Amino acid sequence: MNFILTDLTERPHLLPLTFTRPVAEIRVGILTIREKWQHYLKGELTYQTVPYLSDKYTHNLQGSVVFVNGSVCPTEEMVHAIDRLGEGECLQFGDVPIAHKGDASSVGFSEELRKVEFTGPFSHISRPWKIFSSNAEELEADFNLITKGRTSASLSSTNTVLGDRIFVEDGVEAECAVFNTLSGPIYLGKDSSVMEGSVIRGGLALCEHSQLKLATKIYGATTVGPHSKVGGEVNNSVITGYSNKGHDGFLGNSVLGEWCNIGADSNNSNLKNNYDEVKLWSYPHQGFEKTGLQFCGLIMGDHSKCGINTMFNTGTVVGVSANIFGSGFPRNFVPSFSWGGASGFTTYNFDKAMTTASLVMERRGIELDKVESNILRHVFDETSGYRQK
Repeated sequence: MNFILTDLTERPHLLPLTFTRPVAEIRVGILTIREKWQHYLKGELTYQTVPYLSDKYTHNLQGSVVFVNGSVCPTEEMVHAIDRLGEGECLQFGDVPIAHKGDASSVGFSEELRKVEFTGPFSHISRPWKIFSSNAEELEADFNLITKGRTSASLSSTNTVLGDRIFVEDGVEAECAVFNTLSGPIYLGKDSSVMEGSVIRGGLALCEHSQLKLATKIYGATTVGPHSKVGGEVNNSVITGYSNKGHDGFLGNSVLGEWCNIGADSNNSNLKNNYDEVKLWSYPHQGFEKTGLQFCGLIMGDHSKCGINTMFNTGTVVGVSANIFGSGFPRNFVPSFSWGGASGFTTYNFDKAMTTASLVMERRGIELDKVESNILRHVFDETSGYRQK
């Protein structure tokens, strides 16, 4: 059976994170949405996404196919319901399609499909702020999924552990740190490390080859994706992977993409001074959308960077490959490939941006190949109108 993770209508609402990846490649909890589905489904798992991403994220439309909404996080009950679907039937939660079974000619979802209602637990990543606001629930689910029937490696006796909901993969290094699992599970991925003096209040997912630097403070369900470095204070945030926030400063109720770098002593606000509801830039609405949240911080697309002492206002959206620096608060929507700060922005020259991206990726042993470069070129061209406003 071929399973196709499809972007559907959620992709535009999840920009700028989905400029460079299908919806199912979003990380929430410990795993990406695709990795969650891969744990449950028996068969080939590919993508249906926008054309410019398809060279990197391919799909297989041969034979019998199940189309799966890539913004929905799976559960065991949900997968059993999908298994029971007949040809031409669509599993739905309210108005949200989850999956439908068809053949190569039945691309995507349509109104003609026979509806089957799903009434079990349902987690739907439909907006960027849903990533951090759903992170506690998804971290719990992923922790149970990954650790079921397995035995944790041991931690050094120099650490203090409260509770027993901690799982340590092979190769973890941690000394003289405090791990409090009473408020949520803590997962330490393969070859990750926690430096001395760090204080962690779960939940936390520290993914493979990632590092918490000296005296890091983590609280509220936080995910540090693979090959990342984190320091300072972090609350209820998701770092997708290959990104650094390696120094003091606060990151709260936020989402960072891949290949981001947050300069030393940079901070984001996650609460307005008047305690009002936070609005966030919406690409489909071409304006600011209500989040329903009192706490909402920074959403930053792939390859974006900020200099030391950068200050981000409550509910700031930064696009792909932006370079932000200088004193004062930049505006709370920074278009992709912008260069500057509170005093104004110019366009970040594409070739110079690619030189930086190549150097950053080489440090992790990854090449900026033609496929990746073409994706970023498309984003540069597609977002040019925002830089002229």
